[in-house]
Order: sequence, then C-alpha cells, then structure tokens
Amino acid sequence: MAVAAGFVTEESERRVFSKIAWRLVPLLTVAYVLNYLDRSNIGFAALTMNQALGLTATEFGFAAGFLFLSYCVLEIPSNIALYRFGARLWISRIMITWGLISAATALVTGPKSLYILRFLLGAAEAGFFPGITFYLATWFPAEYRARILAWFLVAIPVSSVVGGPLSGWLLGLDGLGGLAGWQWLFICEGLPVTVLGIVTYWVLADGPDDAAWLGDGERQAVKARIAAEPRERERRDLWAAIRDRRVLVLAGIQLGFTIGSYGVGIWLPQIIKTQQLSNLAVGFISAGPYVLASIAMILWAVRVDRTGRKIGSLTLTCFIAAIGLLLAMWVASFWVSFAWITVGLIGITAARAIFWTIPPRFLTGLGAAGGLAFINSIGTLGGFVGPYLVGWLKDATGGYSAGLLAMAGFLLASTVLALSLRRLVRQE
Repeated sequence: MAVAAGFVTEESERRVFSKIAWRLVPLLTVAYVLNYLDRSNIGFAALTMNQALGLTATEFGFAAGFLFLSYCVLEIPSNIALYRFGARLWISRIMITWGLISAATALVTGPKSLYILRFLLGAAEAGFFPGITFYLATWFPAEYRARILAWFLVAIPVSSVVGGPLSGWLLGLDGLGGLAGWQWLFICEGLPVTVLGIVTYWVLADGPDDAAWLGDGERQAVKARIAAEPRERERRDLWAAIRDRRVLVLAGIQLGFTIGSYGVGIWLPQIIKTQQLSNLAVGFISAGPYVLASIAMILWAVRVDRTGRKIGSLTLTCFIAAIGLLLAMWVASFWVSFAWITVGLIGITAARAIFWTIPPRFLTGLGAAGGLAFINSIGTLGGFVGPYLVGWLKDATGGYSAGLLAMAGFLLASTVLALSLRRLVRQE
C-alpha cells in the first residue's frame, strides 16, 4: 500500500479520478445518447410513419412501449452476465445488437412487424443502463457519483436536444433512394451504434487492474479508495437484495417518474405538431425543454454532492415534475402549457440523476448487479405504461389533457415514496 500513499492528498485524488472520468464518461455518455435516441426516435418517426402504416394512437403507444417488456424480462439476466463476463465484452455486445435491430426497424410494414422489432430492440438493450451504473460505481467513490452519474445521465436530455432537429431533418429525406423519411431516420440513427460498440470493446477496461492507461500507484490508490468506503457487508444472495424494502421502494419511485418521462417524451413531438408546424420546426422546438433540463440536472447534481441531501432532493424534484404537468393541463394557451411541460421535464430529468446515487449506498457485489437491474427492470415498465396510457387516453378523449393528468398522478406517487425513504436509508 505504500505505492498508493502518494495519492492520499485531496489534490492527487482529484487528479486520478479526473483522469478516469475523462477516459470513461465521454464514451459512455455518447453511447447512452444513442441508446435513448434509438428507443425514443419512434416519437418523431410517428409524424409520418403512423399514416404510412395505418397506426391508431393506441397501436402506436403500444408499439412505442413494447420494447420495455422484453427489456424488463431480460434486465436481471443481462446484468448478471455483465458481472460474470465483464463490462467491456457485455456492454459492447449490447450496443452492437441494438444498433442493428434499430436500423432494421426501417423494414416494418405494419403494426405486427413493428411490435416484433420493438420487442427485439428491448431484448438487445436489456442491461445497458444498470450495467453502466454498476460499472461506474466500481470506479468512483460515493462523493463523486452524483456528478459522474449526472454527466452520464445528461445523455437523456441531450439525446432529445440532438435527436429532435436531427430526426426532423432526416424526415425531410423522404423519397431519397426510394425510402421514406422515417425509414432513413431509423437507419441513420441505428447503424452508428454498432460501430461505436466495436470501439467500446477496445477502449473500456473491466476494472483498475485491467487499465493499462493507469500507473501502478494510481491503480492501487483507486482500489484502496473504493475499498475504504463504509458499506454494508457484500450481498452474495441475489434474492435477498431484491426482497430488501429499500430496493422495492426505489423500484416504485423509478416506475412513477419513468411513466411520466416516457409518457410525455414519446408524445411530445405529436403534441407540438398540433400547432401545424413543419417536422423540422417540431424537432427544434421539442429540443428546448431538454436544453434547460440538461443544465438543471448538472447544477442540481453538484448541489447534491455538496450537501449530501439526496433523498430530500429526489422528493423535491419528483414534486416539481408533478406540479409542472398538472399546471400544463389546466391552462388554455398552448405555449403556456408547453412552458409548464418544460418544468415537468426538468423535474423528471433532475430526479433521475439523483435517484441512481442512492442504491449503491447499500447494495454491493452481486447484490448490486442484481439489485440495480431489478430496480431498473421494474421502473422501466414505465416506458411501456406511459406511452400506451397516453395513446389510449388520446383515442378515448380526443386530446392530451387526460394523459398529462395521469402522468402527474404517477409522479405524485413517486414523491410520496421518495419521502418514505428517509425512514429506510441511513446516512442522509
């Protein structure tokens, strides 16, 4: 341990973790941008695809969320495979397969073929996000995680900032090479992921011991710093971790805000389209809320790292999201309503970054791999429930107000569950 002694100072520690962050986080963030883009770009494709395929609002909502069913079923097995085979191999495998399947969505001819491709896309993506969360927790101690996760999770709003204008432009390629614009959208946003997956295999390291780009002293310092964290005894029993009340409450919280996130995000382009705007204009306007959400996420994460008040901040962000969607439903002016939807999306986005810093405080080892996957698999069911419920309510009522009300209700439930965490998680 003498080798690591030179890295005891705060400045030397900051340098080594900064070096690791610059090596890992940009690549993983770009990958997550493409991940979110490939699962949510169907919202932009719908601007022309729905009419071409003859989809009702209910059928589209079902197809948009269908990938999350296979995603949820395979989430835990995929994350256990990552734990057994290593992050480098498994994350690369996930990216290569989802890129190919996403591009193949250009071949669909109706509702049934769309359902099949969305189901396969979910199976390919399963385990990516909780796998990255588990992977980053093996590299960074607790006081760095909110910032690191925020920079990684900023990929979610950034995917909409980039994806909106890009998708609107790709829809304008209609007729090029005999393909519709929505087909070009899936091809051009899917295939680059496969290439990045190959790059990822050569860039990532499974852990400090495998990182040739770290010096011997740096590797020892990182391992000692992680090992010195006060944690509960490592869980080797996966099912004990899943039955933990804290895990169940966290799964419920994520379910609520994920329903709101996808229920609003997938339908946002079509909500904006009601103002009779061009597809390109819809793309740029839909990016606005996510620009603000990206900034808010980073600023809130820095504050949480400084204060340590993760549970209080999670409760507040879920509440802000719920209030934003409630007020969006009650105002008559479209653009005032859009402003309140923006507030709701800011709350949801900030909540997501704070949320994922909480489970590693009491989950370790195999329990962390399985527990994180369980939380994400239950929570990610919201990706099915949200879009489908908004679509069904749209067909039933002819508008989006009922859907926004339902999304706000789920976010209020997340607020109450987050507040209950104060009694369950120590060291707030």
